[in-house]
Amino acid sequence: MEIYKDLNTQKNKDFENLLNSQLSKVKIEEGKIIDGTVTKITNKFVFLFVEGLKSEPVLDINELKSLNLIDKVKEGSKVAVLLEKIEDKNGDVIVSATKAQKIKGWYELEKAYEKNEPIMGKITSKCKGGVIVEHIETGSLMFCPGSQISDKPLKDISHLMNEPQKFALIKLDKIRGNACVSRRQIVSSSKKEDKAKIIEKYKVGDKIKDAVVKGYSSFGCFFGVNNGELDVLVHLQEISYSRINHPDEVFNIGEKHDLLVISVDKEKLQVGCSIKQLSPDPFEHISNYELNKLYKVKVVKITDYGCFCELEPGLSTLLHSSELSWTKKNVSAKKIFKIGDIIDCVITEIDKDKRRVAISHRLTKENPYDALEKKYPVGSEIEGKISSINEYAIYLYIEAFDIDVFLHSNDISYTGNPEEELKKYKKGDVLKVQVLEIKKDDQKVRVGLKQTTADPMDYFKNKKINDVVTVKVISSDNKGLIVKPENSDLNILIKKSQIAISAADARPSRFVGGERIDAAISEIDLGKRKVYLSIKLLEELQNKEAVSKFSSPLSGKNLPFSSLSDKLKKDKN
Repeated sequence: MEIYKDLNTQKNKDFENLLNSQLSKVKIEEGKIIDGTVTKITNKFVFLFVEGLKSEPVLDINELKSLNLIDKVKEGSKVAVLLEKIEDKNGDVIVSATKAQKIKGWYELEKAYEKNEPIMGKITSKCKGGVIVEHIETGSLMFCPGSQISDKPLKDISHLMNEPQKFALIKLDKIRGNACVSRRQIVSSSKKEDKAKIIEKYKVGDKIKDAVVKGYSSFGCFFGVNNGELDVLVHLQEISYSRINHPDEVFNIGEKHDLLVISVDKEKLQVGCSIKQLSPDPFEHISNYELNKLYKVKVVKITDYGCFCELEPGLSTLLHSSELSWTKKNVSAKKIFKIGDIIDCVITEIDKDKRRVAISHRLTKENPYDALEKKYPVGSEIEGKISSINEYAIYLYIEAFDIDVFLHSNDISYTGNPEEELKKYKKGDVLKVQVLEIKKDDQKVRVGLKQTTADPMDYFKNKKINDVVTVKVISSDNKGLIVKPENSDLNILIKKSQIAISAADARPSRFVGGERIDAAISEIDLGKRKVYLSIKLLEELQNKEAVSKFSSPLSGKNLPFSSLSDKLKKDKN
């Protein structure tokens, strides 16, 4: 090593000049992409020669395999690598083919992004929120959100996997090195170009034949024309001359209708159409129709709340479910009519300002409540079958009039407990009842069962307080006696305090039942159906009568001072 101690020798100076001349030809900088020539390939490594470096860079062969470059690499071929370090602590040169490819790919993406040009890529895998797209030219990986895959929702994207296709760059993050792409923009733009060409075919005033109903919205109906090449909108106001609230009142999905083009917007790429303008306004001769007159109409659509009918082509009207039947509430039109039926109806309303016509089907038939009132006025008796029972009433079905009448539990019996009386009857039983009330406007009829029998209160019609009646003891308890007047089914309670004048005799247990006894009426109110009897009152009345009948006029004269008042009067005189 002593030969290098003296650097001023001629040989050392020559070597220095030679070395400097070689290094000056190639400028080597860390962080730059350089091309290396393959000098040797082994099972594990690929050796490169880069002019200007002191030693040969070495690449792991697995890195080239991951980049799909192993088949292209041969001795003498060029490989682009990123020079990370000219010399590490071990004196080795550190290079990376992967990073070089990523940086070159990023440069390409930047150029495309600045020029707003699409790039070619393929979807390689799915990930959370979208898919991974590989740039075909450089192999760079990019992210495509799920919302940007297509212009309409796709349940299956298997047909798009690994297929070369165009993508639009929508975002580049230079700091993080992330790229976001969109397939949707490419699809939409191509469709927009095609749609513009299609719309050029249409002009205002053109007629479109057999357009198919595709869908509804609150503001109109969408139709597919010419085998689905274009979707057009018919606004709610252009559907019918009659007032409608929603397109489903008039149309069914899949139906075919003729349309008239009324507007073409080439900027928004929209075509507006009308159905009602294909025919004259039927309301121009609405005066031909009269209120409360019978007309035949055609059922064109059935809904949950009724059906739509045509008085004439283009003049539709709503037949509400409440106007289908007199007796059936919330009846479904589907159970009565079908589309195409010709039915009788009466016009109940014509509103020219609102362009609305209302009709009724039930008015074509006699009101069953009118017929019932004519044949069975209030006070008459009618027979019906129990159709239902609830906790407070019975409903009877009158078959001749197809109506249900109402029998309240209080009108079942004069004497029994209403709740207990209800339990005596079941569905299907036939009862003869009296008509008590008919409300035609409310469609209600009230009947009574007890009114068909004699009222036990009639026994007391001609009686008054203090009258004596003969009763039979039914039972006794601590409260008093339960008695029943002769020739009456009315049970009356004689309270314990009203059994006798003497407290010792006022014992209900004195009676075992079946005895016939007399009692006086202590209180009576026929309106409130209240009668109170008292044995005590009868005894008081009898005692008063005995005293007045058998007492002496001189009674009490022999008592001290009995004549004092008479003497005082004489002295004053």
